[in-house]
Amino acid sequence: MNSMFYNMKKLIRNESVQKIIFTGFATLCLTSFISSPIALALGFLLAVFIGNPFEKNLHSYIHLLLQISIVGLGFGLKLDEALEAGKTGFSLTIASIISVMVLGYFLGKIFKLDKPLSYLISVGTAICGGSAIAATSPIIKPETRQISLALAIIFTLNSLALFIYPAIGHLLDLSQEQFGLWCAIGIHDTSSVVGAASKYGDEALKTATTVKLARALWIIPVSIITMFIFKNKGTKIKIPWFIGWFILAILLNTYLPFPDSLTSIVTGFAKSGLNLTLFLIGSTLSVRTLKTIGFKPLAAAVILWIAISAGSLIYIMK
Repeated sequence: MNSMFYNMKKLIRNESVQKIIFTGFATLCLTSFISSPIALALGFLLAVFIGNPFEKNLHSYIHLLLQISIVGLGFGLKLDEALEAGKTGFSLTIASIISVMVLGYFLGKIFKLDKPLSYLISVGTAICGGSAIAATSPIIKPETRQISLALAIIFTLNSLALFIYPAIGHLLDLSQEQFGLWCAIGIHDTSSVVGAASKYGDEALKTATTVKLARALWIIPVSIITMFIFKNKGTKIKIPWFIGWFILAILLNTYLPFPDSLTSIVTGFAKSGLNLTLFLIGSTLSVRTLKTIGFKPLAAAVILWIAISAGSLIYIMK
């Protein structure tokens, strides 16, 4: 019996076998049988028990696949729907960004966190998770360890949000529009926002995607302000150009006579791409990564997350 388990363990550690298993699960996540939260969980479990043979090369592909999927979702929206959703979330977006950044500053002081780490956690919570961290890091110039720590915390909370938000939404009987708006404000990364909203319903998905991408544009003014706070001149600001392609997709779907069957196919592929993205994100997490998270930065991030989640939910339900 022991020899059988030893041989199985040895077989699983074989890189070729790992690649076959990984590819099989990735393909499964492209089907309708796997929901967004399950895709994320599968990726994480695979990384823990088998390993990720593609981990070193995945990050750039994750970013590209997410962008392509988001643009594809644009073909499921009309311009009037996008404008209405953006209008609904505009004031809440501004209020939440300012509130999180101010609270994050004081939490950094209370927990005696390094200024760059505190700022990365705050900006990641306030705008759009890993994208905001990636955009402001060249300006702040933190240590590599601080970037990795901030990303690990944000991705961990994102993973929890995929399961917690839909459960709370159903418990409180939130409407599709209410839930989509809440996701866009309270969940960090665009991938998790769209994943949670797609599980709740199509209308929630439309609202969440539009509001979240409008929110992501705040990377630009926040990056400019960051340059003055950290007094680092000559740094470049990363602009999320793919949002322009998303807007173009909405315009094409609004003004060109695309048949409904075609737009359904495109958005279907986009949702499958999103599931695969979440699977890949889950596969980059590991127990080793989670162990690097200290109590103080995690506590600060959780308080920020609870504050923005509870505050925005109360505002939406009033």
